[in-house]
Amino acid sequence: MVKWGHPMDDAQLITRLFAHDRQAAGIFYRTYAPQLRRYIITKVKTAEDAEEILQDTLFSFLEGLRDFQQKSSVRTYLFSICQHKIIDYYRKKKLKHIVFSQMPQLEFLVSPMLGPEEELDVSLVKEKIQAAMRRLIPVHRRVLVLKYLEHVSVEDIARELSISFKSAESRLFRARRAFVEVFLSL
Repeated sequence: MVKWGHPMDDAQLITRLFAHDRQAAGIFYRTYAPQLRRYIITKVKTAEDAEEILQDTLFSFLEGLRDFQQKSSVRTYLFSICQHKIIDYYRKKKLKHIVFSQMPQLEFLVSPMLGPEEELDVSLVKEKIQAAMRRLIPVHRRVLVLKYLEHVSVEDIARELSISFKSAESRLFRARRAFVEVFLSL
């Protein structure tokens, strides 16, 4: 690595990063962020996802800097972290697909409430969804099942339950809210 014509090796960079040297942090970022960004964008579909993975990688590197024993180059270590972040990205994406394949419309209710450990445990999330559904009052459970499992339109829900369209919308709104409250309490 070169700093204004002066070589800075990995050991010097690490020492200066440990010392919270802003100049070293700038050099580190300008050197490695573009390389990582180019690599990540070839592995994921959107620039937003790539940027998130990049930031996670850089943060993890800086957070784990004390564990870096210089048995490899900074670049190799960074790319190793990056590869793990990309794998995590796809693992989360796959697990979300598995969990919500039967209840795809519940994803927008559940996803924001999941912690990283829950996102990685499909069976836990399925059990939590089922437990939340069981705890709902029957009218809320029925409207959610109709809408999200049987894919019935709000208009058809109103007909099936012999209520007005507005009442069906209100009931669905209250059922979703009740589901979120129960899910969060589990």
